Order: sequence, then C-alpha cells, then structure tokens
Amino acid sequence: MLDWYDTHRRTLSWRAPAGESADPYRVWLSEVMLQQTNVATVGPRFAAWVARWPDFASLARADEAEIMAAWAGLGYYARARNLVACARVVVAEHDGAFPRTEAALRALPGIGDYTAAAIAAIAVDAPATVVDANVERVVARLFRIADKADIRPAAATLTPTARAGDFAQAMMDLGAAICTPRNPKCLLCPLRASCAAYAAGDQARYPVKAAKAAKPTRHGTIFWARNGGDVLLVRRPPKGLLGGMRALPTGPWSADPPGLADAPLRADWRLGNALVEHVFTHFRLKLVLASATVARHAAPHGAEWWPIESLGDAGLPTVFAKAAGATGELD
Repeated sequence: MLDWYDTHRRTLSWRAPAGESADPYRVWLSEVMLQQTNVATVGPRFAAWVARWPDFASLARADEAEIMAAWAGLGYYARARNLVACARVVVAEHDGAFPRTEAALRALPGIGDYTAAAIAAIAVDAPATVVDANVERVVARLFRIADKADIRPAAATLTPTARAGDFAQAMMDLGAAICTPRNPKCLLCPLRASCAAYAAGDQARYPVKAAKAAKPTRHGTIFWARNGGDVLLVRRPPKGLLGGMRALPTGPWSADPPGLADAPLRADWRLGNALVEHVFTHFRLKLVLASATVARHAAPHGAEWWPIESLGDAGLPTVFAKAAGATGELD
C-alpha cells in the first residue's frame, strides 16, 4: 500500500508534500469539511477558508457569525460552531497546538473518534486506525465483511506502526480512485492478490448496506418581505437546526402545511405557487413562499434589511438560498 501511495498519491491542498510534516490545523479543518461533502466541493472552500483564517489563533479570534456564513453549504452548522470552540480551547489550554494522543484529541469540542484518529495518524504519525467511507469499503471487500461492526477491528490489524498517516491516506486514496462503490478497478489494485471479495467475484456486494428508513416529510412557509430593493432577514435561534444563521423568516416546520401561520409580521401576504424542497439528514422539507411589501419600521426586533442584489453575501443556508432563488427576483 505504501509503495502504491508513493507513486499514486493524490495532490490535495490540505495534504503535505511527500516527506514533509503535515499541518495539524489543515488536517483537522479538511477532515471536518469532508464529513458531509466531497473533495471537489471542499477544495476551493478550503483554500478560501485558510486564506482568511490560516491557523488556530486567527480562527479563535474570528467572529462566529462570519464563520457560520463561510460554512454555508458545507453541512451541519454545529460543526462550524465547534471549529471556533475547538480553536479557542487549543489556543487557551494547549498553547496553540493539538495534543498528541487520540484520547486528548477526543476531549476537544467537535472532535469524535474518526477525526481524532485522522489527526493522530496524519498530523502526528501515531499508529491510529482511520476508517472513513472509502477505507470502510476497502476493508469490507478485502476481508468480505458483512457486519459493519467488524470493519474497524479488521482495519486495525492492518495499521502499521510506522508511516501510519501515509497508510491512512493511501487507504483513502485507494477507495476514492480504485476500490470505488461501482465498477471497482480491481486489475489496478495493489491489494488484489489478498482481496477475498475479488477472489470470490462478489466485490459489488460489499460493504453490505443496511436498509434506509424512509425520511418523514415536513412542511413550512418561507416569508419574502420586501421593501424597495431590500429583503427582510432574521437570525435563527442559536441552538437547534441552522442555529445562529441569517435566514429568511419562516413559520413552523410541521407534518401539515402551516400556510400563513406564524408570519413574522402583519402584512398582505400572498402565497405563491413555487415549491422549495430540501433534504436534511433526518427529514425532507417542502416549503411554499409567501411574499409581501412591508414598511421598514415594521421589521421585528433583531431583523435586518438586506439588499437583494447582494443577497449572496448574506451567507444564507442552502435551503433559504434555494427559496430566495425561487422568488425570481435575483439576478
């Protein structure tokens, strides 16, 4: 695997060049960004982030609202809040550097088992076992493992004591480029001779996926309150889904369409025909748009008027950006 990696390793903006030590900050940031997205999406977002906040110290000083806006489209916003919280703890309690053990890393805000292992292996070169979706697929096929619970223990038997970080990244690259979910390129695989699934000819069966439960559907109304060239934005509550983010006002998200219930203010609201759909991890959301012209002084406390022409700079979560686009009023 290491010989293969030395020849075929991917060039990624957060990955240290061959022979150089990895930057723990960049390793951590990239791993968090990649948890709900992919390499192609993260690449430019990562570059913009580190240009603005290049290290723990700058991130620890950052305004949380700016962080949340920069995170839009990268998954759970709780992860963005945890990034700031973690950076502040690292600066305040660890002299601006990550601790060097998995156990100590797991004690930091937002760092779970996987991220702790990835930082320990890649940034510290500790013999930690890193199992992401790519590694899970490689190991499941290599050993023909049907039970997901058995994958990590099997992966641990492969983890070397030296170059653990390179080995972890080699397994990730193998899963991304060779041992793909569909049509794996087995003839190019350096593990082909040891792969039980290849020998049995049933690579496509692994990893065995559990049946997914149907996602419930919730309904809601999004309110497009306009005054001249501005639209009304609010801050969502700090806790909960999309907490602390700027957003268009919305009523409750419930099992039945709420119509104009819980409008943010009194106005001559008109329900449109546009339907906005968005899928969260645990439910599917269907929204209708209600629009009205509103006096500026009628804005609720804490709301703000934002120029429609620069709404893209407001850092709206994806669901609200979709809704704004559905109004037909954006360029």
